[in-house]
Amino acid sequence: MRANLPKGVGGGGQNMQAMIRQAQKMQEDMAEKQAELDAREYEIKAGGGAVVVKISGTKEILGLDIQPEIVDPDDIETLTDILIAGINEAIKTVESTNSAEMEKITGSMNMPGLF
Repeated sequence: MRANLPKGVGGGGQNMQAMIRQAQKMQEDMAEKQAELDAREYEIKAGGGAVVVKISGTKEILGLDIQPEIVDPDDIETLTDILIAGINEAIKTVESTNSAEMEKITGSMNMPGLF
């Protein structure tokens, strides 16, 4: 008894090889894109530009510029809040940019653990 398999299934060694080549190409493209994204630098402003966070594509803080007028020794809490907001926004920017760029390569294929 023979099974009725959909066209292209069974005996499709060429299809499998094509899929493997396509997956390898996608993997290479992703590695190249990740290296490009890791090399990027971002500049994020918080508190109306009173704080500027410079961050790399690997989420390493490269610089932190604080305008002197927001440094009030009697109100450290506000400065702390602005710094936290700026750093969090910088991290979100890197993550969303990385995700969007990788999605261009993978489509919307879910590939847990790759990013």
